[in-house]
Amino acid sequence: MPGRALIALSGEDWRSFLQGLITQDVETLAPGEARFAALLTPQGKLMYDLFMVGRPDGAWLEVEADRREALIQRLAMYRLRAKVQIAADDAPVSALWGGEAPSDGGWVADPRLPALGHRGYGAAAPVTAEEADYDAHRLDLGVPGPADWGFEETYPIEANFDLLGGIDFKKGCFIGQETTSRMKRRGQIKTRMLPISFEGEGPAPGAEILAGTLRAGEVLSGRDGRAMASLRLDRIAGDLTADGWEVRVERPDWMAQALAPSQD
Repeated sequence: MPGRALIALSGEDWRSFLQGLITQDVETLAPGEARFAALLTPQGKLMYDLFMVGRPDGAWLEVEADRREALIQRLAMYRLRAKVQIAADDAPVSALWGGEAPSDGGWVADPRLPALGHRGYGAAAPVTAEEADYDAHRLDLGVPGPADWGFEETYPIEANFDLLGGIDFKKGCFIGQETTSRMKRRGQIKTRMLPISFEGEGPAPGAEILAGTLRAGEVLSGRDGRAMASLRLDRIAGDLTADGWEVRVERPDWMAQALAPSQD
């Protein structure tokens, strides 16, 4: 997956340093375990999505390759006197789905959904698919990605981070925690990302989705027949259109199950 890259954290303070920054608990991360997380703005919007992977002497952060250097600079700004080393790591990132992971190490279960398979870090395996194939698999499962939430545009709950294990609401403070916790506590979740389906090529990214004459949302990334969309939950029950295309909203099983105890 050339679109993803690694940052290596080490040093005696790496856990306490990262614990106060990101949405996921760091203190209990075990070697060989992966957790999904994000670094937010102080206002609580998504800047960087990441997978945190425990190592015997620290952790890897898996991030978007074209934003790795910017994130390294951001982390360095927060470092102050913490005894932590932050460096790019060129070990390759891979994904595997539809089968069992090899037993020769380097593979960890994707922490978001079992159906997403495994992620590999420096792992050896035959390459039988391209990154676009993985994105199609993710989209089929209704899981949004970085192309959908952008940079400093979206609250993590709107991108379903709370349903995909990307936020630990019990860990204590992190950057943007106040806004994130308030949205969850008060149930003020009016918008979420959901997959939509349509016939043929469909509407372009950015197209407005309408419920009659009312704005219901916006088309995000996708391909022929299917896309992710940002949708107002109170306007998706009826017929929807986007650029003249009829679109159908889907709620994946994993989302329905996650929302069952407390419906939006």
